[in-house]
Amino acid sequence: MTFEDEGVDAVFERHLVSGEISTIASDWSVVTDMLPAHWQAKASELGAIQRRMRGFRDVECLLRVMLIHLADGCSLRETAARASAGDMAQVSDVALLKRLRTCGPWFQWMAQELAASMSLNVAAEEFLADRCVRLIDGSSVCEPGATGSTWRLHYALNLRTLSCDEVHVTQAKVGESLTHFVINAGDVVMADRGFANRRGLRHVIEHKADAVLRMNLTNLPLCDAQGQAFDVLSKLRTLRVGQAGDWPAWADDGKGRMAVRVCAYKKTVAQTQTAQAEIEQEARKKDRQVKPQTMEAAGYVIVLTTLMEPSAQAIMEFYRKRWQVELAFKRLKSLLQLGHLKKYDEDSAKAWLQGKLLVACLIETLILTAERFSPWGYPTRSRANAPFSLA
Repeated sequence: MTFEDEGVDAVFERHLVSGEISTIASDWSVVTDMLPAHWQAKASELGAIQRRMRGFRDVECLLRVMLIHLADGCSLRETAARASAGDMAQVSDVALLKRLRTCGPWFQWMAQELAASMSLNVAAEEFLADRCVRLIDGSSVCEPGATGSTWRLHYALNLRTLSCDEVHVTQAKVGESLTHFVINAGDVVMADRGFANRRGLRHVIEHKADAVLRMNLTNLPLCDAQGQAFDVLSKLRTLRVGQAGDWPAWADDGKGRMAVRVCAYKKTVAQTQTAQAEIEQEARKKDRQVKPQTMEAAGYVIVLTTLMEPSAQAIMEFYRKRWQVELAFKRLKSLLQLGHLKKYDEDSAKAWLQGKLLVACLIETLILTAERFSPWGYPTRSRANAPFSLA
């Protein structure tokens, strides 16, 4: 039975009888205590509120109603009904959609502030104990239907917290690039092949940071000490199965030469055959020929880094941690239904995505502080983002 079939009154009668609504007020205070300082004032500054609330009691009610839609997955119609029953707003589903369109920048600001405030709690590699390691990746998010729009999510995951510390939503035509991200001195940036190019590498180096990038034979041309083309395959052929090796190289982007190190690991026969089969399958789909050099390179994992220490084996083990950002995308798309974009205009689609990311940041913040919960109450903090304390 659907929400529409059962009726609004019946649905909320069930909630009231079970006591669900009566517990919302205390739980909601946990959410507001996690929000960044001045989040209510920012709603007006960033355009979520334009002169008057128009159906909403206050800014807090506006956020609560939006989270019913974003976190609970309720339709706009059901969200409007719940908001009315909870005495938070008297709006139609059409009015909710219009309000959602204006909330995108507000959601983005809150998500970024939450991501930046998450405390460090995951051990880093010993050789990077005092540095911030960031896993960067991109993913496409599509609206359903043949005419649905596609958006690109540019995402940075802090390896220490396993939480997002920077995110951007753009149109699909905006390609993956390290230049989309704010790089701080001392950062170690890890990314897949799509980010391995000279422009992105220069962006990292200019900000006094380091990079660990997966590469292939063509996406990032290199040279040797004499300025001759760096022959990657000839180096790789010296490795035995299960062995890692490294070689010095340079990347020239017209601004100067950038010193790098090429690290590689030789896969087993079974791993190589699996990788080659995937390449052939992809080539058949796109009706193109595969170069012999590409098939040979499939037998190796090749990583470029500006880190001159530690050993090649340690770098290759370190690169395995990049999988954490893949897991983050899986969580976003499965648990928060990020891959089921339902909005059909640019403003509402982008606001919906930013709202989903805000929900993800709230969940991550809640998980990070869960160990501080006690039988005496929830942890709280001041609006000035003071350390958590028990209420």
